[in-house]
Amino acid sequence: MQTWEIIVLLLMAGGVTYFFFPGIKTMLKQSEEAEKDWPAVLIPLGLVVLFIMLLISLV
Repeated sequence: MQTWEIIVLLLMAGGVTYFFFPGIKTMLKQSEEAEKDWPAVLIPLGLVVLFIMLLISLV
């Protein structure tokens, strides 16, 4: 890459970071305050794993 391309790429990355930073900061704050609901994730994940094990055992 040419030097000017690297500079333009860095400026674009900085602009995107500056543009999205307030939203990311708000999202992180809301995720810390959110209720943790791990069973809603682990139960379907466990069912998928069991289903895959069943499919493998049938082959």
